[in-house]
This record gives sequence, structure tokens and C-alpha cells, in this order.
Amino acid sequence: MWDILKRHDIPASLRICAGTDGSVTLLLELLTCKTVKVETKEQRAIKATDEVAGILDIDIGEEVNKRLVVLTAGDTVYALASSLAPVKRMPPDVRKDIMQADIPIGRILRDHKLETRRDIINMKITASAFFGVIPVLSREYYIIHKNSILMWINEFFPLDGRWDINRV
Repeated sequence: MWDILKRHDIPASLRICAGTDGSVTLLLELLTCKTVKVETKEQRAIKATDEVAGILDIDIGEEVNKRLVVLTAGDTVYALASSLAPVKRMPPDVRKDIMQADIPIGRILRDHKLETRRDIINMKITASAFFGVIPVLSREYYIIHKNSILMWINEFFPLDGRWDINRV
């Protein structure tokens, strides 16, 4: 999985963002010297299907927060991120922020002083209808809190010139 980030055709700034086990939003802010905005494209509570229950290690039918957001710095979209979070595992204040606000996940976790870790489970080059014909680097990971899955996140980073940090 990690070999994909050793490819020289993937810009160093993207390799750093995709390889981190920390906040992508913070790294984007440091790389672009701009505030990263989170724009929620879709958010709703769903009942866990067999597939979702398997991903999150929960029971079928449990309530799950499903969220799709875009991370933008200036006028440039750097990532599309889809997430699934079992509602009953989220502390109440975290749940409120995640379900009601356009706040980056890393900032929410930091603001609420939640001790978490990110376990990256998959990375690949693929396509995303959101970015059209531009190939994307996709990574999937879990945010683990108290030895349970707090969130599953799938991020898509376009593979093009926006990662040329000399131009920002």
C-alpha cells in the first residue's frame, strides 16, 4: 500500500497529505498558507446496511452519520472526503459538531481533546466522478477512539498541478 506514495509522478505535497496519520486540513493550511474551508455536500443519518455494519464493526440497523465534504483552500478544491460514523460511539459534543457544522474532523477532535489514532487501510489510484477525467489518489482510513472505530473516511485527492507548492 505505501509503495504508491513512493512514485515520483505524485507530487511531494500530495504524498505528505496522503501519508499522514494526522490532520490533512492542517497540512493543507500549512502548504497553501490559506484557511481550508469545509463545504458539506451531503449529510444524513442512515441505518447501517450489512456492508456499512461490516466496515464500522457495528450491528445492522444502527444509526450512522454519512457525510460528504469538499476541502477547499482559496478557490482550489484539494480533496473530497466521504465519512461514516456510528452515532452511538460519538461523544455528544463531538456528535453535535460533526452533524451540524462545516468543521474539519481534525479540528473537532482537537477542540474536544479526543485521543484518537488514524489507521490507514487502503490507498490506490482511481477515478472520481466529482473530479471528472482527472485521476485521483484515494485513501481509506479509520479514526480509532477507545479501541473502537469512531469514523471510516475515504478521501480523494486529484492528481494534477494543484499540488505544485511553488505556485501557491
